Amino acid sequence: MSKPKATVVIAFYNKVRFLELVLAGFSRQTETNFEVIIADDGSTAENVAKVHALIPQYPFRISHMWQEDNGFRKNVIYNKAIVAAQADIIIFVDGDCIPHAQFVKEHTNSTRLGFCSAGRRVNMSSQLSDSLTTEAVKSGVLEKSNIRFFLDAWRGRGNHSGQGYYVTKPLLRKLINQRDRGVLGSNFSVHKQDLIEINGFDERYVHPAVGEDTDIEFRLRLKGVQVLYLINVANQYHLYHRILQREEENPRLFAQVKKENKYFAALGISKK
Repeated sequence: MSKPKATVVIAFYNKVRFLELVLAGFSRQTETNFEVIIADDGSTAENVAKVHALIPQYPFRISHMWQEDNGFRKNVIYNKAIVAAQADIIIFVDGDCIPHAQFVKEHTNSTRLGFCSAGRRVNMSSQLSDSLTTEAVKSGVLEKSNIRFFLDAWRGRGNHSGQGYYVTKPLLRKLINQRDRGVLGSNFSVHKQDLIEINGFDERYVHPAVGEDTDIEFRLRLKGVQVLYLINVANQYHLYHRILQREEENPRLFAQVKKENKYFAALGISKK
């Protein structure tokens, strides 16, 4: 097999229906030379079996990496996926974010050694999320739904509807993406070598938020990696779910990381 242009790492935990919709989105990518790693942070045996049944249905390479459920250890499984990735460019997505058809192409066209690329997502309402089927996703319905997203937001259900528009004009892309907005953990890509050199994700973060985006962005920048923005370029459509509880432990750890001012993770890919 030829080397893929990108490795897509999908963070996953038990939500098989969401994963089906996400994989349906990846099945219609214009850039087809990519692999997928499903980074599974401890799903049940029943759901693992369902995932394995899904894999043969898709034409691209899919591997499933699983670890025992021992609390929130997303960064641990991410580091395992980094090591296993066959491509130079690694794209990180959450298992509840459906990609636009140009998603992989835009990330692979943008990211290179020394540069990280970051996109954004539309947040759908529960009503809109519940109405989706894999057939609808494969037909491109989300990319034709800008009015529905706007109405969703107007009714106070979804938000960030404007981030569903796919912009093709270079000048408009430049204008939209000239402001520094930070990295969103569900939609960013990095060169594998840059990740290895900062020792990947810091596994001391054992709660959602901060550890899988804010921390790694800070350490990448500290190393000299520049962040490029793909807002209205590498789009995602976020399926509705309740927001995970945020704990104070993560911000306290991040404050310590900033104080130490070192880009190499204390507990990452290398445990030395």
